[in-house]
Order: sequence, then structure tokens, then C-alpha cells
Amino acid sequence: MPCACSSTSDPRPVPARIPHSRPALGEAEAEAVRRVVASGQVAQGPEVEALEREIAGRLGLPGGVAVSSGTSALYLALEALGIGPGDEVLVPDYACAALVHAVRMSGALPVPVDALPESGNMDPDDAKKRLTAKTRATVAVHLFGAPADVAALAALGPPVVEDCAQSPGARIGDIPAGALGAVSVFSFYATKALCAGEGGMVCSGRPEILARVRDARDYDNREDLTKRFNWKMTDMQAAMARVQLGRLDGFLAARERIARAYNADFSGLGLLLPKDAAGRIWYRYVLSAPSRPEAFIRAMDREGIAAARPVFKPLHRYLGLSGYPGAEECHGKFVSIPIYPSLTEEERGRVVAGVGKTVKGQCGRGEPD
Repeated sequence: MPCACSSTSDPRPVPARIPHSRPALGEAEAEAVRRVVASGQVAQGPEVEALEREIAGRLGLPGGVAVSSGTSALYLALEALGIGPGDEVLVPDYACAALVHAVRMSGALPVPVDALPESGNMDPDDAKKRLTAKTRATVAVHLFGAPADVAALAALGPPVVEDCAQSPGARIGDIPAGALGAVSVFSFYATKALCAGEGGMVCSGRPEILARVRDARDYDNREDLTKRFNWKMTDMQAAMARVQLGRLDGFLAARERIARAYNADFSGLGLLLPKDAAGRIWYRYVLSAPSRPEAFIRAMDREGIAAARPVFKPLHRYLGLSGYPGAEECHGKFVSIPIYPSLTEEERGRVVAGVGKTVKGQCGRGEPD
């Protein structure tokens, strides 16, 4: 006679998987896009111009230039600074590969700089060591929403490009992140704090930089063949981004509430939790895994929760370089768990339970270190 426990299935519904990232989109965004479509002006137009004014206005800067992505924004910023073949650009080693691609597109050489082990942000002391006569710029990424030390990096001499893809709304003292460097770049990709599916922005207090970027983003109806390309944003994307920008303060408050709840919930687990750095936003909630990140991620996956390495791998590994102990330490310990405005309280409770179960080894399956 078959065992009773094997003859019936559990009638309870299986909870939906909690994704690592999820945009906070609603009827307002849908209506904004519908309005643009109904107008017939779907390419770059008045919505793009309005978004440029609004982003720059939040930074206290004279203007911005909307473009097709955060990566294209970085490339165009470097081009506007006159970066080209034979130049070197310092980039944070513990960051995404887009930095290398943008620098290489300009013709320059990307030079990775080691990370601060506690935050992952660029180490200014290591940046100083990697300066050469060919260094023409430094890209400072405000990683996970925590501001990099822009002042220390600017003191080294080369102009600083602030990469604010993960930090809209962050502050450095009383100044918005993105307003301290020679130029700043933003991203509106689907997983970012401001979501338009795709899109980016270049902002600067220097009108000549804005003029160069604006000239380079469109090749049509020009008198010469100066290097240009189609880097434009559409009015549909801009309309969505404008709604998101109007909701940004609420988004950031929701992220902070979740982060502070996590801090309290995880306080007794013996984990190294992210620092509540002054002026930061909580774009990512990154903690140190008790064992290898892969083991933590697999265990969370069995609980129906997507955790992830916040950086796929340090740049020096792509480039076949060595001598980056801070970045290696970050890569060997950091994992990111869900934190976004649309995360429900029930979902947050499941994440907390999943982390606790994983850390305490209560899932019933051993994972090697």
C-alpha cells in the first residue's frame, strides 16, 4: 500500500519567486507614455527637453543632455573632455564592464583602481599610485548608492566624471551627487532607481561640455562629418523617466525603510552589514556572505529568492591584471538581496527568513565553501 504522504500534493499555492530587481511602475508611467504616443511626437522632442531641465535642476547645474543609455553617456562625457587615443582613464576595479567599454570606445586605456574593502568604492590612495603623465580623467562610481570620495579624487588633478547610475538623490555633504565633478552621468535602465527601460543623461556645470555632447548625439542635417552618432533618447522614455523623477523622493524613502528594517532583522546573525554612509541612497543592500557568495546565492534560490553578486567580476580579471586585494576581498564576500520600492512587507519577511535560514544552515543541505 503506498505511503499516504506520497499520494497527495500540497494544495497550498507556491509563493512567487522574489526577483533581485523589480521596477516600480504604475498607471502614471503608462499614462505618460500613452500621452506621448497619442501626440505623434515619439522621437526626441519636448519630453526629452523637459527631462534635461528637471534632472539638471535637481543638481543645481545649468543643463543636461539626454542620451540613449548610461554607457553612451559615459562615452560622450569622456569625448567631451577631449579623451582620446594615448590617454589613460582611471576606473574603479570593482564595477561593471561598461566602464571599460566606454573608455575603450574613446580610444583611451582604462586603468583599474583598487577598491576599499568596506564599501567597494574606488580607493583614492591606490588611484594616486596609478596616476601617470597620460592620466586624463578619473571615473568615480557611487557604488550601490554610497558616495565615493570625489574631493580626494579631484585633488589628484585629472577631471572627475561622476558615475551616478546607482545614486540619483545621493548627497555629498550639502551637494547632490553629480554636481561636484567636471561632468556626471546617469542611467535610466530597467533595474536602476529611475527606470525608463533604457536611457541616460550627461550633466555638467561647464556649458562647453554640454554643447559637445549635444552636438555628438545626432548626425543629421550637419555641414560637416565630425564624428557623431545616433545617441538620442525618445520622448516615450523621457516621459516615463519624468514620472519616475517625480516619484524619486518616495522611492528613496521606501528603500531606506526597507534597509533599516533589514539592519534590525539581521543584527543578530553575525553578518557584516552595509554602512549607513552619510548622504547615501539604498540602491542595493549588499552584505557579506558567511561563506562563498555562490553558496549563499544557491541557498537563497532554493527559498524562492533571487540574490546576486552585485558586481559580476572585478575589471582586472577581464584584463588579466593582478594586484587588486581590495576588489578581490569585495568579490569574495559581497552579495546583494532584494531592495526596491515595490517589495511588499510579505516579500521582505520572506527575504529575512531566507537569509536567516541560509546563515544558520537550517535549509538541510550543506554547501561547500
